[in-house]
Amino acid sequence: MKLKEEQTLVLVKPDGVKRGLIGEIIRRIEQRGLKIIALKMFQATKEDLTKHYSDSEANLKAMGDKTLATYQKYQMDAKKEIGTDDPVKIGKMVHGWITDFMTSGPIVKIIVQGLHAVEMVRKLVGNTMPSQAEMGTVRGDYSVDSAVLANAQKRGIRNLIHASGNLAEAEAEIKLWFKPDEIHEYKRAEEDIMF
Repeated sequence: MKLKEEQTLVLVKPDGVKRGLIGEIIRRIEQRGLKIIALKMFQATKEDLTKHYSDSEANLKAMGDKTLATYQKYQMDAKKEIGTDDPVKIGKMVHGWITDFMTSGPIVKIIVQGLHAVEMVRKLVGNTMPSQAEMGTVRGDYSVDSAVLANAQKRGIRNLIHASGNLAEAEAEIKLWFKPDEIHEYKRAEEDIMF
């Protein structure tokens, strides 16, 4: 295993792009000693996003269960709010909201490489739920959105950025979003000093 060559995927979502945070996100990644080996702005399609955010029944149920848990936490009635308490039906709604959000503007896709890249980027990005993200993380510093507000407004959570959750996910997502000839190899000047 080549520890310094671990790779992960980062997507700067439409809200991050529209708010002018691309440079700040890249700055934080590079400042950590990680390197950008692929970078491209693009407009995602619903088909692209269904490959990224699976619409399998198991995934839809998981999304629905998570959404139901949010409603329960805030003592809200899902059936009253969105017309159903069936996790798969709710998952389909949430999947649609995410897809609509992710196609609402351009996205910047990035491959980050370096020592413990997946874990380091996840730390930089912060909790998926911006309202729970620590200050000093991208989401903690630049977003305050929450699941309960997103659900009430029937939209995807505006959390600025996606970062692969583990190595297997990173590998699959990199293959989905990048062609091999779009990925570059180089050595950062400080690599010999840092590692």
